[in-house]
Amino acid sequence: MVTLLSKIFIKDATDYHKPEVHKMYGIVCSVFGIFLNVVLFGIKLFAGALTGSVAITADAFNNLSDAGSSLITLVGFKFADMKPDKEHPFGHGRIEYIAGLLVSILIILMGVELAQSSIQKIIHPEEIAVSTVAVVILVISILVKLYMALYNYRIGNKIDSTTMKATATDSLSDSVATTVVLIAMGVMKLTNVNIDGYCGILVSVFILFAGCSAAKETVSPLLGSTPKPEFIDKIHEIVMAHNEIVGMHDVIVHDYGPGRVMISLHAEVPGDEDIFLLHDLIDNIEAELDTALHCESVIHMDPVESNNEVVMKMKDNVAELVKEIDSCLTIHDFRMVTGNTHTNLIFDVVIPQEFHMTEAQVKAEIQKRVLERYPNHYSVIKVDKAYV
Repeated sequence: MVTLLSKIFIKDATDYHKPEVHKMYGIVCSVFGIFLNVVLFGIKLFAGALTGSVAITADAFNNLSDAGSSLITLVGFKFADMKPDKEHPFGHGRIEYIAGLLVSILIILMGVELAQSSIQKIIHPEEIAVSTVAVVILVISILVKLYMALYNYRIGNKIDSTTMKATATDSLSDSVATTVVLIAMGVMKLTNVNIDGYCGILVSVFILFAGCSAAKETVSPLLGSTPKPEFIDKIHEIVMAHNEIVGMHDVIVHDYGPGRVMISLHAEVPGDEDIFLLHDLIDNIEAELDTALHCESVIHMDPVESNNEVVMKMKDNVAELVKEIDSCLTIHDFRMVTGNTHTNLIFDVVIPQEFHMTEAQVKAEIQKRVLERYPNHYSVIKVDKAYV
């Protein structure tokens, strides 16, 4: 159904990273989710009244809250598409993440409410009337919620939307909750033992866990998370496809919401070539990145020695020496200044976040090893942190 709706309402529906396509998928799936949740609320409320089950009734209102969650998601996608303004020059794309966080909070609140009502049901148990109609309604509800979880996960992965993934988690928790309710009805029918309240507790624990997991996933991009490796690989592929580029480093990705990504990096170019031609090349690469990745890119041009065999050999030797300390360490911006009494080796070293050595320890260890292997060679080191 979602595939059919996307073909009808979304232009270029397979270009998932296009901002307009991203927005339209969010709107279409949200509206469809509102419709399905309202329908499920009605039939579950009827089933709860028919059986007298607090778990079914709570599950019905859970579906009503899901409709509200889908409405929040719809508003989030709509407002995230607002144009940049003076107060928000990078746009409003992170509103989508905020919407996902609100959905996660609603999931958690529903888990708390269900736990409270379930405890009351344990203290004051009530008879559950098991009927064929109620069972059929619950089975249909499970299938519908599994379908909603499936299409939200599938579309959420395609358009890389944490909000839709949170909605999918909500739908999956609902299907589990309804399954547990169905099990409680079966136990009541077969053994005449009422475990409705206890099942409600189990369901509430699952919902709380799902809500906390969804919240963690939506908070991460708000705080600034590491970009996906395949995204970095694509940047590297585009930049290094040009023969004039001899290296790249200091890649930083700023995520201001889906379709609003800013990239900055340093591209190493031969220091003895025409600077105007190289600058034109950098402009062209920026345009390629912007088109292919739907981003805004800024490239700093670093001139380096590329034809001096002595410098290049020393750079390779120092790089190998640095990797002896730890294989994850890399160097760049290497320069060699030779004097009458000593030689300065000037370079940057990149260390990962949460490295087991401090910046001062890394510098001291490299300087010591360089001096031991190459007397009268002094290292002037700048330490960079890896952001990707």
